[in-house]
Amino acid sequence: MADKAVTIRTRKFMTNRLLSRKQFVIDVLHPGRPNVSKVELKEKLSRMYEVKDPNAIFVFKFRTHFGGGKSTGFGLIYDSVENAKKYEPKYRLIRVISL
Repeated sequence: MADKAVTIRTRKFMTNRLLSRKQFVIDVLHPGRPNVSKVELKEKLSRMYEVKDPNAIFVFKFRTHFGGGKSTGFGLIYDSVENAKKYEPKYRLIRVISL
């Protein structure tokens, strides 16, 4: 199932220096697949944006469009894991990072 093609597009890309992060909307095209796992998305985003630590990437609020094949959500890439721990809500940190 993981061998089918997945295309990731980012839009509304913004660098937020105040919160030490990059934030954007993610469009995932996944024809023939029900959805894409967040772990797989984080791996692909870390390769796209050359992030050393994938724990500094947060993806959330994904909605699959009617009919499937396309999902939309939000993504955050922090400059470091310490900044993520400072600004991210606790429930999101618990899902990704062991405190």
